[in-house]
Amino acid sequence: MVQHLQGGVPNQKRPAKRGSDREYSSPTRMNAPVASPAKGVRHEEPSGRSWAPTLSVAGRGRGRDGYPWEMSDVARSTIAFEGQFARDFPEMAVPWRAEEAPEPRLVALNRPLAVELGFDPDFLSSPEGIRLLIGNAVPEAATPVAQAYSGHQFGWYSPRLGDGRALLLGEISGADGKLRDIHLKGSGRTPFARNGDGRAVVGPMLREYIVSEAMHALNIPTTRSLAVVRTGSQVQRERLLPGAVLTRVASSHVRVGSFQYARAGNDLGLLRRLADHAIERHHPSSDGEPNRYLGLLQDVVSVQATLVAQWMLVGFVHGVMNTDNMTVSGETIDYGPCAFMEGFDPGAVYSSIDETGRYAYRNQPLVAEWNLARFAESLAPLIHEDEEKAVSLAVGSLKGFREQYSTAWFAGMKAKLGLPERIDDDVASPLVDNLLELVQETRADYTSFFRVLGKAARGQAEPARGMILDLAAFDAWLDRWRTLKPDADAMDRVNPIYIPRNHLVEEALAAATEGDVVPSERLLEAVSDPYKERPGLEKFATPAPESFGPYRTFCGT
Repeated sequence: MVQHLQGGVPNQKRPAKRGSDREYSSPTRMNAPVASPAKGVRHEEPSGRSWAPTLSVAGRGRGRDGYPWEMSDVARSTIAFEGQFARDFPEMAVPWRAEEAPEPRLVALNRPLAVELGFDPDFLSSPEGIRLLIGNAVPEAATPVAQAYSGHQFGWYSPRLGDGRALLLGEISGADGKLRDIHLKGSGRTPFARNGDGRAVVGPMLREYIVSEAMHALNIPTTRSLAVVRTGSQVQRERLLPGAVLTRVASSHVRVGSFQYARAGNDLGLLRRLADHAIERHHPSSDGEPNRYLGLLQDVVSVQATLVAQWMLVGFVHGVMNTDNMTVSGETIDYGPCAFMEGFDPGAVYSSIDETGRYAYRNQPLVAEWNLARFAESLAPLIHEDEEKAVSLAVGSLKGFREQYSTAWFAGMKAKLGLPERIDDDVASPLVDNLLELVQETRADYTSFFRVLGKAARGQAEPARGMILDLAAFDAWLDRWRTLKPDADAMDRVNPIYIPRNHLVEEALAAATEGDVVPSERLLEAVSDPYKERPGLEKFATPAPESFGPYRTFCGT
């Protein structure tokens, strides 16, 4: 079945977290054949036997209700948690407790999000609330678990990944009635930790807090960050660093890798329950389809096509698009080695471990499509009992990815240029392509250029002209564009002025590591309202100085 669903994914030379220099012929268009085999890509199909690990907590001390912890009286009386995933999927959940933090204290608390979730921010700022945020105080009905999942990491299949340093604390119904996961990252070793220490440090956890909140402000679906808590422990990385736990909020943590895990165990009942859970929680419209599981595939294809188009439109490079980092909800997850592109470069790669560019900026749509093919493989037994029929139906759904991605991306580009929807695509498409060629030639700052282009729509072209080398070509482009009467105000509503610029993120993380949170608070103030220009925030709209040099990111494990 693999050869039918294998997309034109960037090849992988060896399983050492490496990628490929394969490119699109255009930085924005998708060209590779949707169903052609990718020669040389190692894709291990699960064998007929069940390899799924036995999930147990044998040997651990247990508290009330048989779980290995003691419940806080304050947490019991204050917070209403559910343990839905732990209850419904015991095959994929190991009850576990967070590592005790010796001296926990807040680094950052997202008070507006706390209120949205129905929490009292003042309680969360209290010693007992801080203990809740890191899993040291367990609320009533919560069953903290480490979730099991599989995944392709840099194209190589790993059958047993799971939450090595994370716990799903439980689910809560927010003030809006929506069910959300409360998840801990850096909370200690679990049975999935392998050789890791299970811990996290302040810098990477604060990076996720800053960038995820920036993505939310940019109206891009994302997990959210409720808090970062310094644990009081020292963690060995390249040097001793202060330990931290991130409290993450998500629609759920069900991933493509979750389905790969269920499929690999050859337990059709588990696979069906997981799919039904995803439909009920995220894609209820699938339930009305003649084939609800094919409908689920189509819905996940749709939300991921739109999501990746949104990444591309703001210059976001995820950096680690493994199948265990693709949610079925369509939310961005895992901000370890991510970055925002500054100088426009379709081949931009920031992750230190992506040495050959598998997850480069321009490759993100193609990799997303490849990941969705793995999702389709996992769902196939539910789509149709006949394998050939299942493959045919799945491939048909996967073919929709490119059209949906291109539609979303092109609509976004027209909006960035201030063009009304009525403008014919045959007119707008050459404008978009010609402009991106000019911006790429100059390596102009992607965010700044589109922002100052709004000034050009108001008749002030010099700031934009100052960012382009081929002025004759750009002036001709401006003449063509202005005849379409671009809406400058509409441009300012979709072209941000403030993003988490890499040099400012690093500055904020370095300061927070030393105990100074003021730079991170100022950065959050800017990126939390990214479209409104404000006096006093000029540094947050300024690209990195040349002295900052080439930027590399690290996952922080």
